[in-house]
Amino acid sequence: MNEPTRDDPVATALSEVVGGPVGARGRPHSWWTPVRVLLAVFSVVFMLSLVQKYPCGQTNWSNEKVRYSKMCYSDVPYLYTGRGFAEHRWPYAETTDRYQTMEYPVLTSYFAWGASIVTSWMPSGPPQEVRAQTESGALWGLPGMAKEVNTYFLVTAIMLLVCGLGATYFLAGASPGRPWDAMAFAASPTLLVTGLVNWDLLAVLFTAGALWAWARGKPVLAGVMVGLGVAAKLYPLFLLGAFLIDAIRRRKPSLFGVTAVAALVAWIAANLPAMASNAEAWKLFWSFNSDRGADLGSLWLVLQQHGATVTAHTINVWSGAFFVVACGAILALGMMAKKRPQVAQIAFLVVAAFLLVNKVYSPQYVLWLLPLAVLARPRWRDLLIWQATELVYFASVWFYLGGWLAPSSGENPTVYQLAIVARLLGELYLVALVVRDIWVAEPDESEWSDEEWSEVERVEARLS
Repeated sequence: MNEPTRDDPVATALSEVVGGPVGARGRPHSWWTPVRVLLAVFSVVFMLSLVQKYPCGQTNWSNEKVRYSKMCYSDVPYLYTGRGFAEHRWPYAETTDRYQTMEYPVLTSYFAWGASIVTSWMPSGPPQEVRAQTESGALWGLPGMAKEVNTYFLVTAIMLLVCGLGATYFLAGASPGRPWDAMAFAASPTLLVTGLVNWDLLAVLFTAGALWAWARGKPVLAGVMVGLGVAAKLYPLFLLGAFLIDAIRRRKPSLFGVTAVAALVAWIAANLPAMASNAEAWKLFWSFNSDRGADLGSLWLVLQQHGATVTAHTINVWSGAFFVVACGAILALGMMAKKRPQVAQIAFLVVAAFLLVNKVYSPQYVLWLLPLAVLARPRWRDLLIWQATELVYFASVWFYLGGWLAPSSGENPTVYQLAIVARLLGELYLVALVVRDIWVAEPDESEWSDEEWSEVERVEARLS
């Protein structure tokens, strides 16, 4: 088992707070196993995330100055009244002019709807017949609705806490003999500030589960996790590219076929209720993302603010072309490397390539990379450097939306545009390190034999 307080300089320095690195005669605690420590740390960080959102909740999410100056914004409360969840409306019910259709993949929509059902057990707003007679834009102002919105947010937070605990558990077992690598996820500063901005932790759960299942030789389960992940957010689809390279390098291509079929079946099963309910509403996620233009956080927005003509079609073509080329380069790197790359390394590179040219790069998208990054490059210094640039962007985007960072006028870059570039450079820094790690063929500790895996599982069972 790895001992980061001995191997990682940053972890060694931080360990002085609790008595210093593990000694040569150190033994595992009988109850505080690595997994339990990781789950406890994640719980503390998540509670701090709730505290970080407290100023918005205290002002009932209606004070725009607080929302941006305190950087406590979350999509969750606003969509409760804006997408019909305050009336516990099925997100794929018959389309009406009353509510905007939920523009997220189906599992995220189901998740948000499920939280509204739980909230209905603790209502504080008016009866449903009163809500039905009120314009959707005025629901927030009804007596008791502000409290109910806060209830919905807290219910969602508890559900996301469960997702995060599951993701932490899976990450602890995704690299054999290295459970402590997941600490960089559980204790992440970016997790603290972005974990409750949206529902992304649901997709993170399935991403981590897919990595765990693949590492444990469970290709069907890995495929199911990927399929469910894609039904929550699109990016878990890119794990299949990493699985393909790994299967080819292991001379077991059938593993990939089984995984891909399982992923397709799981994705179809998850989508069927929405498709059967309202096919047009189901299509909205795909058309919305195809038709949207340059948006927050993207290089395309920087180009647009400097006078370039950037249409949705232009972005679709150029970002698609870049992503295909990048995937080809990653495939070549994975096949030409002397040592078989870790699945997380390839997956990190593919997701990073997607985000670098995406037409929108929301602050919470750092969660897409985080579980992959902590396994692909388990070095605290590099992870913190990258996350520092993410935190700079996190602060800048709220100040920009609050009007304190003026939009571009002319050729001079603004603070917000510089924050976008800094964020992408931080990501490219980590990409370069992962590419170097693959190319110089550092030892891959995940390449264990079946006998070694059996021994690891026996030890884990004994410790837990």
